[in-house]
Amino acid sequence: DTAPIFASGGDAVAFRFDGWGGKYRLPGDAGLAAVVAEAAGVRLRRIDLVGEGGAVETDGEGTLLTTRSCLLSVARNPGLDEERASRILCEAYGAEEVIWLDHGLVNDHTDGHVDTLARFVAPGRIAIMVAEGPGDPNRRVLEEIRAVLEGATDAMGRRLERVEIPSPGRVDDAAGRPMPASYLNFYVANAAVVVPLYDVPADAEALAILSDCFPGRRVVGIDARAILTGGGAFHCITQQEPR
Repeated sequence: DTAPIFASGGDAVAFRFDGWGGKYRLPGDAGLAAVVAEAAGVRLRRIDLVGEGGAVETDGEGTLLTTRSCLLSVARNPGLDEERASRILCEAYGAEEVIWLDHGLVNDHTDGHVDTLARFVAPGRIAIMVAEGPGDPNRRVLEEIRAVLEGATDAMGRRLERVEIPSPGRVDDAAGRPMPASYLNFYVANAAVVVPLYDVPADAEALAILSDCFPGRRVVGIDARAILTGGGAFHCITQQEPR
């Protein structure tokens, strides 16, 4: 969330960072993107928005996904409207189309990072979660996401093909509160995809579906509950950098 985003063409871009809407402030976080960019030998361009790496998802062909609850929150960007935010994002990413979702998962300290809600697995193809159990705390949010994406088109004019993955359902922390558990917070590397698991019945099916989505990579599932206790999973704590 604090690292630079490497763009095609060699540059890196970075949001202004304020500790996830002022919740968690640690020394050095705001300057980390510049340190990484310098070490990589690339120019860093600042995005004129407060945000984080997990707040935006891209298909690499001109389409972005993000959420109103995060980037348009008063804590991050007071007074910013959706139209201006879309223009800033498209300029920063070299994109043409922004698809906005509304809300994040229950108890998500990021205020709704899109990397727990919907992820491109290929241009024109997007993975979402579907609530299956009666006790899923995110049923309403997941149904809203599905409805938005059913009618969405990407920058190329394509209707999005949805890949539906079961939600892990309710995954509690040590105090019995539901955590924002998501199978979509996977990290895509050159030869592998690392998928968060939660020791729940849906783990195996989610892993099998994602394996079919990435036939050229080894898809590996790892228990993410310890990381999720502190917030996020594997995509939240990583940022892609070209080798």
